[in-house]
Amino acid sequence: MLSQQDLQQLASKGITEEKITNQLNEFKTGFPFLKLEAAAAIGKGIVAPDAEERKAYIDAWNAYKADGKRIVKFVPASGAASRMFKDMFAFLSADYDVPTTDFEKKYFDNIKKFAFFEALNEQCVKNEGKDIDQLMACGNYKAVVANMLEAKGLNYGQLPKGLLLFHNYEDGPRTPMEEHLVEGALYAASNGESNVHFTVSHEHMQLFEAKVAEKKDKYAQRYGIKYNISFSEQKPSTDTVAANPDNTPFRTEDGKLLFRPGGHGALIENLNEIDADVIFIKNIDNVVPDRLKADTVDYKQVIAGVLVTLQKKAFDYLKVLDSGNYDHEKLEEIIRFVQRDLCCRKHDIKDLEDAELVIYLRKKLNRPMRVCGVVKNVGEPGGGPFLTYNQDGTVSLQILESSQIDKSNVEYMKMFTEGTHFNPVDLVCAVKDYKGNDFNLPEFVDKTTGFISSKSKNGKELKALELPGLWNGAMSDWNTIFVEVPLSTFNPVKTVNDLLREQHQ
Repeated sequence: MLSQQDLQQLASKGITEEKITNQLNEFKTGFPFLKLEAAAAIGKGIVAPDAEERKAYIDAWNAYKADGKRIVKFVPASGAASRMFKDMFAFLSADYDVPTTDFEKKYFDNIKKFAFFEALNEQCVKNEGKDIDQLMACGNYKAVVANMLEAKGLNYGQLPKGLLLFHNYEDGPRTPMEEHLVEGALYAASNGESNVHFTVSHEHMQLFEAKVAEKKDKYAQRYGIKYNISFSEQKPSTDTVAANPDNTPFRTEDGKLLFRPGGHGALIENLNEIDADVIFIKNIDNVVPDRLKADTVDYKQVIAGVLVTLQKKAFDYLKVLDSGNYDHEKLEEIIRFVQRDLCCRKHDIKDLEDAELVIYLRKKLNRPMRVCGVVKNVGEPGGGPFLTYNQDGTVSLQILESSQIDKSNVEYMKMFTEGTHFNPVDLVCAVKDYKGNDFNLPEFVDKTTGFISSKSKNGKELKALELPGLWNGAMSDWNTIFVEVPLSTFNPVKTVNDLLREQHQ
């Protein structure tokens, strides 16, 4: 039973009693695994355009941009960088003082290659009276790490990834936030303006706003454009209640319900508030220096060109259906488009009368559309592209995480482990209907695709509920197209030593 204090707590977060009841029931029932048809592959749900086709798509994108459309680059940037430094936190608390693991040795052997080296060196001199070379020479390696991670130094253990120094340039090092501003100018600008939106956690908002204000004019001048930069936070109303192992509400020591952020799926609410014709989505840490940006820029334009080309066809067919001016042959043509181009199939479509067929086709065409770049699988962790059964019995393309797949199903695990491609979070989305109205994106979420994980709070076990992921179940009922993009466009930074990879030097 919820107490008066609970109800006040819910009201303060904008969460209804019904939502809490549903979440607590989900802990009891769990979430169903998805029914898979096959892993997507080239010719089976994944398009691999040749050079001529790529040029045509880039031309289509440039023509679309010239038509005064509103384009936004949406960057989920709320993650703290603490996980990037897990190994270095472990070194700080280890019972030895010199680099011992391969990771630690690699970090110190290459410390001068990090873009933050000069800034870290200054902090060491200021706080320790010695520079990095002197501290290492006298065996005080932990002082170097403490000055990188802790508040007395660079505070990298608490900052968001977007504000760390990633790449060196002649005019000074750059953060991922700056690299995204540059990308925004190179492929997502129209009418002399670039709209970039960052989702930021509450505690980092002021820092982010200050850093953007400090840097944006430099890039505006360089690329001859005006930046419109906006921010949002994950809404408190998307937090999920935590449960005890017996599925009762988990309470803190003062008797309050414990809420946790609902994961990146919560950002569908933020995305829903963006006013745009086309939205690019890309994670904050997947950036490269300018010398390697050509592939990224080309392929971003390619997938955007695929999007606007298919969207135009879908819009034209919707106009035909709404006019009532069509024959059975035209309906057959629309069926081919939905099945071949949009990869959405209904096994019993032949059984539908024309009137039912029109309702079905209209429903499948009149929804948000996304084109996802996928890269060849090289064993990186992440979701994969699949042909999956939906709630309505149709089969369509989806990005799945391993948590959504029944591990006891040998056939499904074979599909997952032998999949040729995986998802690097490289999306371009169309979120308006053919009349120019915004789709209400939360209506297209498959609520049965959340998942439950085990966590702890102050040493007590708890169950945490993650909402359907932003590019997984939150976009389940969108039209989805997969396009192969080169591995050179995927360079995430999961650990600090990833910055030593050639792609980040």
